[in-house]
Amino acid sequence: MTVLATALDTTSDEYTDNRAAMLGKLAELEAEHAKALAGGGEKYVARHRGRGKLLARERIELLLDPDTPFLELSPLAAWGSDYTVGASLVTGIGVVEGVECLITANDPTVRGGASNPWSLKKALRANDIAYANRLPCINLVESGGADLPSQKEIFIPGGAIFRDLTRLSAAGIPTIAVVFGNSTAGGAYVPGMSDHVIMVKERAKVFLGGPPLVKMATGEESDDESLGGATMHARVSGLADYHAVDERDAIRQARRVVARLNHRKAYADPAIAEPPKYEADELLGIVPGDLKVPFDPREVIARIVDASDFDEFKPLYGTSLCTGWARLHGYPVGILANAQGVLFSAESQKAAQFIQLANQRDIPLLFLHNTTGYMVGREYEQGGIIKHGAMMINAVSNSRVPHLSVLMGASYGAGHYGMCGRAYDPRFLFAWPSAKSAVMGPQQLAGVLSIVARQSAAAKGQPYDEEADAALRAMVEQQIESESLPMFLSGRLYDDGVIDPRDTRTVLGLCLSAIHTAPYEGARGGFGVFRM
Repeated sequence: MTVLATALDTTSDEYTDNRAAMLGKLAELEAEHAKALAGGGEKYVARHRGRGKLLARERIELLLDPDTPFLELSPLAAWGSDYTVGASLVTGIGVVEGVECLITANDPTVRGGASNPWSLKKALRANDIAYANRLPCINLVESGGADLPSQKEIFIPGGAIFRDLTRLSAAGIPTIAVVFGNSTAGGAYVPGMSDHVIMVKERAKVFLGGPPLVKMATGEESDDESLGGATMHARVSGLADYHAVDERDAIRQARRVVARLNHRKAYADPAIAEPPKYEADELLGIVPGDLKVPFDPREVIARIVDASDFDEFKPLYGTSLCTGWARLHGYPVGILANAQGVLFSAESQKAAQFIQLANQRDIPLLFLHNTTGYMVGREYEQGGIIKHGAMMINAVSNSRVPHLSVLMGASYGAGHYGMCGRAYDPRFLFAWPSAKSAVMGPQQLAGVLSIVARQSAAAKGQPYDEEADAALRAMVEQQIESESLPMFLSGRLYDDGVIDPRDTRTVLGLCLSAIHTAPYEGARGGFGVFRM
């Protein structure tokens, strides 16, 4: 084996400072995650429990196989907005009766589980993951439909939720709805368009319009049960396939439905995995608090891949990008990791070749980000950095093997694209609390604006206001810094979650397992024109 050696000195001041900075960021992250876990707050949680109902995550826990993990996705959705962190929805991947499933659960303690614009984005992202990886979808439903004050942002794009359910079903991907309470208005189409529907007796209420709306629209007097109750749908309308006596019975029946799906993974079990030779806890001290300071990504690779065994590709060429082959939880992976931040022409060409090789061999790719982007300057422009960067982006864009991305440090400019950022459809993308992503760094962006303003003033023959310039630079730097942080980006669903570095191997292993539920084949051509 080619076991990676480590040069990490866990007794050094540098390591201690890096670790302290990371732990501080993790504490901030934990505080934000706690907001999502709190749902609508003590008052509404108590009211929900007083009705004899389980919380969203309690329903998920009962649904999952005992002692199996749940990979929660987008837990910080809506962070920094006017809506509750988590966006009144819990989504993630878990194992039910031995089958990996995409699970979605409304949180009825937050405005009755009503959907806001971020709930919609979160649900659509979950559907994308289910479709790409052929994961059965289980919707744990209790929602009053759209959050009406924000209907202008939900109504038009919201139809995609129902479109997705029908497309999943048409693709042979099972969809299951378990209705615990209200599922009204547009929400009624979730069970209406699912393959299998379970409703809880005297709890589930599924109708396009409730009694008040029916009264206003038609003058008809009606009640919840006769209009949309579980018993009516089980006996009269036929919308309910299974009639549960309570929530736990509904979850039991959902597990039985999954057990009878005959849903199989596309690939055999992975190879037996040997853990890394180095401790995951040491990942806390690798990334500097100041992202201008470079770090060796091999120290990260050594702590996440099986047996710390890594065969590096072109180690002496394009050295600011580390590429090579490894296994992770038994699954083969090709890894591209930024070493010194900047991508030059050699790194771009090396990456394009490596991506082509991975596609020839049907090996998934893992991108570990720490890049300030492609190199600028006269020498590099004349040397063809644009066409070489375009070559790398072309290869990433047209690669057909599954991609995973982890933002460890900086992920700026077109380097974010070349390293398979969100716009390039990685199957999953996660960030460490140390990560930052933007067009460029705050100081660089503010400096560019200052230079342009100076040149404009000089061209007009006007004096330049240095005091105003300093104020502008400070304001821009503060804005870009805040908008580059992982919680800001995660709140907008530009990643699938901000994770503890120590969990990286586990998270990637769960993702690789989910990826291998669906068949895939690498591109054997069709990369478009590579400009030489």
